[in-house]
Amino acid sequence: MIRPVIRDVMFLARKSGPADRSDTMTAQDLFDTLQANRDRCAGMAANMIGVSKRIIVVNTGLMGIIMFNPVILRHDTPYDTMEGCLSLDGMRPARRYRNIEVEYYDSQWQRRRQKFSGYAAQVIQHEIDHLNGIII
Repeated sequence: MIRPVIRDVMFLARKSGPADRSDTMTAQDLFDTLQANRDRCAGMAANMIGVSKRIIVVNTGLMGIIMFNPVILRHDTPYDTMEGCLSLDGMRPARRYRNIEVEYYDSQWQRRRQKFSGYAAQVIQHEIDHLNGIII
């Protein structure tokens, strides 16, 4: 189900709690909402649809990846950039890393560890910031 995008800064500034297997429908709603906004958005965090759980969805090109409880294990090569956000107006400065390694649970609740670089890494970092209540 496509959900409305939350723009309440006070809500977005809250840290999200851990996700569990009962959050599968939230992940599907998040995926559907991202697909509906694909022309304006490359990733979303669950708090962007009103759910304070550690779930993100990232469009990596041909497919989207759902990540439950993602954690960045390693990062390297910092750079500064400007980012927009579907939940916020305008562009904001952000410090990102070109290469990251993330541990997460996939949609089948299998633990994964995966490396990302470039734009996909940037989007994942942005969405994890959302989970941590960091407003860019």
